[in-house]
Amino acid sequence: MNIYADNAATTKMSKAAVDAMLPYLNEIYGNPSSLHSPGQRANEALSGARERIARLLGCEPRELTFTSGGSEADNQAIISAARQGEKRGKKHIISTAFEHHAVLHTLDRLAKEGFEITLLPVHENGIVLPEEVAGAIRPDTCLITIMYANNEIGTIQPIGEIGRICHERGVLFHTDAVQAAGHININVKEQGIDLLSLSAHKFHGPKGIGVLYAGKGIRLTNLIEGGAQERGKRAGTENIPAIMGMAAAFEEACKGIEENCKKVTALRNRLIAGLKEIPHSVLNGDERQRLPGNVNFCFEGIEGESLLLLLDEKGVYASSGSACTSGSLDPSHVLLAIGRPHEIAHGSLRLSLSEENTEEEVDYMIAAVTEVVAYLRSISPVWRDLVNGKQQFVIK
Repeated sequence: MNIYADNAATTKMSKAAVDAMLPYLNEIYGNPSSLHSPGQRANEALSGARERIARLLGCEPRELTFTSGGSEADNQAIISAARQGEKRGKKHIISTAFEHHAVLHTLDRLAKEGFEITLLPVHENGIVLPEEVAGAIRPDTCLITIMYANNEIGTIQPIGEIGRICHERGVLFHTDAVQAAGHININVKEQGIDLLSLSAHKFHGPKGIGVLYAGKGIRLTNLIEGGAQERGKRAGTENIPAIMGMAAAFEEACKGIEENCKKVTALRNRLIAGLKEIPHSVLNGDERQRLPGNVNFCFEGIEGESLLLLLDEKGVYASSGSACTSGSLDPSHVLLAIGRPHEIAHGSLRLSLSEENTEEEVDYMIAAVTEVVAYLRSISPVWRDLVNGKQQFVIK
């Protein structure tokens, strides 16, 4: 049995997305900036896709900029808000310790330019407290950037409450919604979101295309110069096939959110219950306030890399954390942020499900993980010391 359980890294493109792209690859292939008929047909498609996505986010089409994905959107959102704040003498930004590196590395860059960054602590359940956000705001705070749902442990943040606090205090609010879009209902106006990033390949759309929402009055700082595309805020000929695929995938995902959420949540809960039976294991993040398909565990006495390789041999395709840092030997900064010790964070496993997974697959994964963990422990000197009492168990 071969089971894909790494949907947080990327998803299989839907038939609707593929079908939507094909005409713009070989029929309607004009440049949307061209004045001739083929170009204007492409431009009409571009405008239509922008309107469809805007409708689903609860904003106006002109407030959307197409990007190469979530990382670019995060970069442009944060840098734009920082530059806007800098002009008013405000150079303080609030974020959290477990953001995606697209956010954290951008903040590091701004810190070198004289901005002061406050990274709020994340509690063991992986939830940011709104009152701690409010307590960190200063007169010179220009931006708060907090992810909608964590990419590793799947915990969903109280975005609406944080957005309300930001608006009451006159601070711009950005959320990295890459993991949430298409899986949770989002309305930027109702939730007080000023800037939002999303990426198509997380909801069965194509890779290399994303969206930055920036509300009225927010002046975007260009990251790419060279042309007047995207209202002059993102140079480069728009990737019409990918944009059309993204619009189709997002519509399909949003239309099926309630049904898919119910199905995937049931599979998630079944998987969590099964993995909890493994001794000295712990679920990372709140058990309920998390994405429908996210399951993230630590198993004491093993290395996550060995676990992944042996699971791959059994046909279970998973990850130990963010796909963006899969080449790193360092423990997950997310798990360290919620208080997991280094030796425990090294033994992590992320299984992320979609509506295409089944109960049979979940049961197979439970059996496979249980077997592999037992095997790895049987050959581990660390586990031997734990069992013999030479070391103390961290996970009870």
